[in-house]
Amino acid sequence: MKAFCAIRVADFASPLQVLFSTGRCCNVNDSSFKLTYHYPLKFVRTRVAFPQKLFICRARFADSGVEGSFSLKLVSPALLAAEKEEAKAVLTLFLKKQGLSHTIAARTINKSELFIDHLVARLHSVHKSRYLVGRELTTLEIREALIPYLESLLEEHGIYMVDVVESFPDAPVKAKPAAPVIKSQSSVDLKKLRAISRVSEIGPAGKLPPHILYLLELGMDLDQIKGIARRFPSFAYYSLEGKIKPTVEFLLDLGVPKSDIPTILFKRPQLCGISLYENIMPTMRFLENLGVDKKQWAKVIYRFPALLTYSRQKVKTTVDFLYEMGLSEEIIGKVLTRCPNIISYSVEEKLRPTAEYFCSLGVDVGVLLSRSPTVFGLSIEANLKPVTEFFYGRGYTMEEIGTMISRYGALYTFSLTENLMPKWEFFLTMDYSKSELVKFPQYFGYSLVERIKPRYALMKECGVMLLLNQLLSLSAANFDKALKKKIEKVAAANGDDPDTDVEI
Repeated sequence: MKAFCAIRVADFASPLQVLFSTGRCCNVNDSSFKLTYHYPLKFVRTRVAFPQKLFICRARFADSGVEGSFSLKLVSPALLAAEKEEAKAVLTLFLKKQGLSHTIAARTINKSELFIDHLVARLHSVHKSRYLVGRELTTLEIREALIPYLESLLEEHGIYMVDVVESFPDAPVKAKPAAPVIKSQSSVDLKKLRAISRVSEIGPAGKLPPHILYLLELGMDLDQIKGIARRFPSFAYYSLEGKIKPTVEFLLDLGVPKSDIPTILFKRPQLCGISLYENIMPTMRFLENLGVDKKQWAKVIYRFPALLTYSRQKVKTTVDFLYEMGLSEEIIGKVLTRCPNIISYSVEEKLRPTAEYFCSLGVDVGVLLSRSPTVFGLSIEANLKPVTEFFYGRGYTMEEIGTMISRYGALYTFSLTENLMPKWEFFLTMDYSKSELVKFPQYFGYSLVERIKPRYALMKECGVMLLLNQLLSLSAANFDKALKKKIEKVAAANGDDPDTDVEI
């Protein structure tokens, strides 16, 4: 039996070379993608003159919330077949990277026709504009579109990833409580166990492996390292001199405090597996050209180390959206510096729907993005709508709510039960009109116990009234001055001696 591999010649550009024979091995190599087939191969061109047909794909994945629904006017059967093969190749490599053998990965692919269709549908959704102008995707573009999605599914479902793929579009059964027999471990489980064993094994000299000792000296503990190995088994096999130490020294040279290194590596161990010169440094230069403050790299990486592991295309997609929302290059640089994790949000599934929601409230989305970019990572249904409904139910108009959001976007980050409700209840006991909250929604950002109640009690004791923002936003010294000045003003108005000293 011969294995057939369809390769689109247009996808391979110089200096990429395709070496093949009808013998036993074929390698396709470039700096970022590698396929090796140990089978007799027959290469065929996919640009064959087939009658063009309408291809409509609808896919839904209940657990992940990913949905695709679109219609491509003219997609040839040959192109569709080629894209399926590309998707299969990416999925195969991804599964093998997680520890599955070639045989198990191939068996999974054969059982996953619906999931393959879903991946192709996702390609069409992500790159819809490319298809509309008749431009085919390259192998690298396909890989960059699918790998992050597969990684997100792996993070969500862990060891059940294979079940997710095979049972699509139905949700996998993750547990069977009635069965007393423990489920046999998969190859993924075994790889994780081997990785954990690797980082904790004692060598002939009675010591842990050198790279583990190095990490312990940096301040990590063994449980943290085991946790990394469990989430990302490849980390257990990284060499000290070739991968881990160069990355750590690079971070230290950027000004990252040594005490922050354990947190960064725990958040994103993949950093150690990425080439400094071919990936990380070029990505940093790319981001600096977009306005990221190079003096702030230590803080940026600590906040969101995954930023340096994203493709430039992924970053550019988010930046293009920010330009679309009216942000200047300077503001975009500040947003990426303050909130680098905005790059992780899907433009079409997260950022754009959130922007549309705020637009419906009359909010200037560009201003909100520049002031409170973190708000765009919140769930519309779980976070935004409940807060909007909270204020609407207490008599505020949508226009007033929009004004409050524009002035203080962080309003949506607070818990209803632990923050907004108790502070609202106390506000009702204060001698302020509801319109004061429209003028100063930052009220909800101050501590009820440590700031609001003590200052309000002191002000009432003095028998005067300050504006709500004066009551809360001033420093302790300036608050005392404002209170004393108000007392003197009231005394003068009442005919009292304004020179009388007032103790606060």
